[in-house]
Amino acid sequence: MLSIDGLRSGYGKSEALHGVSMDIEAGTVVTIIGANGAGKSTLVNTVSGLVPVMSGRMSFEGRDITDLAAADIVDLGIVQVPEGRKLFGPLTVEENLELGAYRSRSVKASEIARRRAFVFELFPRLAERAGQRAATLSGGEQQMVAMGRALMAQPKLLLLDEPSLGLAPIVVDRVFDTLAKLKGDGMTMLLVEQRADMALAIADFAYVMATGRIVANGPTDAMRADTRVQQAYLGEAGVFEG
Repeated sequence: MLSIDGLRSGYGKSEALHGVSMDIEAGTVVTIIGANGAGKSTLVNTVSGLVPVMSGRMSFEGRDITDLAAADIVDLGIVQVPEGRKLFGPLTVEENLELGAYRSRSVKASEIARRRAFVFELFPRLAERAGQRAATLSGGEQQMVAMGRALMAQPKLLLLDEPSLGLAPIVVDRVFDTLAKLKGDGMTMLLVEQRADMALAIADFAYVMATGRIVANGPTDAMRADTRVQQAYLGEAGVFEG
């Protein structure tokens, strides 16, 4: 579904990704793990069209998306749940959700209503808070809105950047329960997550990033058994650095 080959990207003249290559097959969950500053978020933002490509190629469902604008990438079905949620605080829950379907202007109102009903079924709390301003919600509720907003766009590939960041353990469990349900429904996902144990438990395939490069990859069972992964992300840190 998504193929990345020799990707280099960054900010201004500063290169942050150094020849990254990876593939995501339809219907799978792929996770990227790595230390802070490894380039995980930069990779997600590059796929989303938010960080410019310096060289290399990205293709989605056989179409070259390397130089597409972010809005055009969303139109193709690649939708991100950003780190930090980035909601519109003064707007209500329902208004934030509706913004997720903004690019679907040609879609009938009944279809938008169906998508909203799906989100409310997935997150019943949001139905209770539909008229409440997003800024007044708890961190967990805001994360639900961010995920629901992305789902309103009917994504083919859902990009999730640190969905558990700053959340209480019980809320993290709820987030991952939701991801498991979406996986069961066949949703293709790219998951960047600081909790490597939980990410590896839900994903089918994993990539390890360090200093802007892929340093290891494989099926998650194999990665969980890899002593370097155990020491670096499930125990002691620093094995992949340097």
